[in-house]
Amino acid sequence: MKFNINIKQLRKDVWESISGTEMDFTSGSIGRAVFLLSVPMVLEMVMESIFAIVDIFFVSRLGSEAVATVGITESVITLVYAIGGGLAMATTALVARRIGEKRPKEASKVAFQAILTGLFVSLLIAVPGIIWSSDLLRLMGGSPEMQNGLSGYTRIMLGSNGIIIVLFIINSILRSSGDAAMSLRVLAIANGINIVLDPLLIFGLGPFPEMGIEGAAIATTTGRGFGILYQLFLLFRGKRRIRITRSDLRFEPHTMWQIIRLSLGGIGQSLIATTSWIGLVRIIATFGSNVVAGYTIALRIVLFGLLPSSGFSNAASTLVGQNLGAGQPKRAERSVWITSIMNMIILAVFGLILVLFPGTFIRMFIQDPNVVLPGIQALRIISAGFIFYGLGMVMIQAFNGAGDTATPTSVFFLCYWLIEIPLAWILAKTLKMGQSGVFLSILIAEVLLTTIAWYLFRKGKWKQIRV
Repeated sequence: MKFNINIKQLRKDVWESISGTEMDFTSGSIGRAVFLLSVPMVLEMVMESIFAIVDIFFVSRLGSEAVATVGITESVITLVYAIGGGLAMATTALVARRIGEKRPKEASKVAFQAILTGLFVSLLIAVPGIIWSSDLLRLMGGSPEMQNGLSGYTRIMLGSNGIIIVLFIINSILRSSGDAAMSLRVLAIANGINIVLDPLLIFGLGPFPEMGIEGAAIATTTGRGFGILYQLFLLFRGKRRIRITRSDLRFEPHTMWQIIRLSLGGIGQSLIATTSWIGLVRIIATFGSNVVAGYTIALRIVLFGLLPSSGFSNAASTLVGQNLGAGQPKRAERSVWITSIMNMIILAVFGLILVLFPGTFIRMFIQDPNVVLPGIQALRIISAGFIFYGLGMVMIQAFNGAGDTATPTSVFFLCYWLIEIPLAWILAKTLKMGQSGVFLSILIAEVLLTTIAWYLFRKGKWKQIRV
């Protein structure tokens, strides 16, 4: 692989990537295709993560109990992310294939059915989430203060889960069609609103009421809500690769079932990963709210550092789907290898910085030494595996982009449920390593996951999947 850097061309490509490109990703330079897709997708992931970073930044001013409430709520609401992510995976695989087959009208039909499916599923989560928010905090080991005084945050976030799911689905529609720049614009708008509203609603600045931690939930929900309005405008009124017309506004149970069936593997992956996270939080909670708060901040920083990997992984998924649809499996495979190498180089640098200077980043959010110390432990240990995460995440999304969601699900089940959770308990409790044992189990499980995914990808069975 050869990289020739031309500054003038680089600037042109960067501008094209963030303003929108008309490139056909099934032909031409693979490196350029990866670049044009990955730049807006990486920035999109930055925008998504900023929601969490901004919330933690302001909520941390309310104390460790408030931060721990956000952490526990996030561990529960990741079940929503799991379902939204699974539906988005299925949508990506189907839309990318139809685009690769040069059938944009069929892609538009799939898009509308995916949105309907997401709305239906969200209702099944919203009602119990609103009713039993305090009980969820209690089950997750939350203190009485969290259960009685801070559960409003949990109630709002779970009650508005439909906004999260639909946002995921429509952005996957835009990305998989090749309009990654539009997804970036959506989250830029949503984040701008959230950043403005967070301090106003949390602290009651100016004419706004002081709502505390609930203000953070309302600000985030409002920002995402406006993002969805812009998404719908792009799909129904815009002039993009996907455009939903009146003829597409039909209830098609067969297509919805196809989306649900295909999404089961993706949902399974996310549920396995997120329930393992819940299990880890439950173990960490036995060491106190300060450790939970430190872990929550560290994890937000880790996720922020992994944003390039998420963007590159989504680019690989789109390239695999479109090129398989165009009948070019070799080009699809080469796209994944090129994307993986670029991703690993970037994450190796980020990981080294976090390992060497963890305290600098933790103290950006909180100064309490009882929170900073476990935060430093978590950040240093987990970040040591960044170069492995760079390869593993791209490989997993390549399987998903091909429509082979079963393989990653099996790998996740082995690494997260059968290894990570039991290992966390053994290291933390049996071997008396404390919270550092939990953090070490995360590193070990992720490295194993990458190794297995690399081996299975090389076998090539994913090229034969039909969707």
